[in-house]
Amino acid sequence: MCGCEAQVADRDPKGGPVVCFGDSLTAGFGADEGRDYPSVLRSKLDLPVINAGVSGDTTADGLRRLERDVLQQDPKIVIITLGGNDFMCGIPREEILRNMGTIIDRIQEHGAKVVWAEERIGLLGDAYIGDFKKLAHQKHFLLIPDVLHGIFFDQRYKYDRIHPNSEGYRIMAERIYKRIKPLLK
Repeated sequence: MCGCEAQVADRDPKGGPVVCFGDSLTAGFGADEGRDYPSVLRSKLDLPVINAGVSGDTTADGLRRLERDVLQQDPKIVIITLGGNDFMCGIPREEILRNMGTIIDRIQEHGAKVVWAEERIGLLGDAYIGDFKKLAHQKHFLLIPDVLHGIFFDQRYKYDRIHPNSEGYRIMAERIYKRIKPLLK
């Protein structure tokens, strides 16, 4: 699994918690109680971790609840999983990218670092990854491409055809932790 090594904006965040913000992958749909990726991540960090995931959210839904669920928490780092539902709903690429850009800008303006744990958009390949990498370089955030790599097509790690099970979320949390660890210093 490759990463996007864009220079992450050095914001010196004033906040404290890590906010996990996104859709059902953040909410933990399919995981046993306390085994969603934010809970697993919480067990690895010396910071509070807030799960702000809502199943079914698109980037537009995330944008609508950004102030209440993320910015009011005064986050140090915001880890985002959004985009998969946009693809499934047929939302145009330009709208997805515009919403993503606005979410990222608002989080960074608030002083937090942004990590986008990308959900592979498209079943046969990710036609959007080039756009996401370009956005990461422009806006200086950490992009973790295809955070479900090796999970999505392996039934050992699946709850249903879309969502991981508890073990899949554990793998996802490990990948995210490994990538954000340098940002915590």
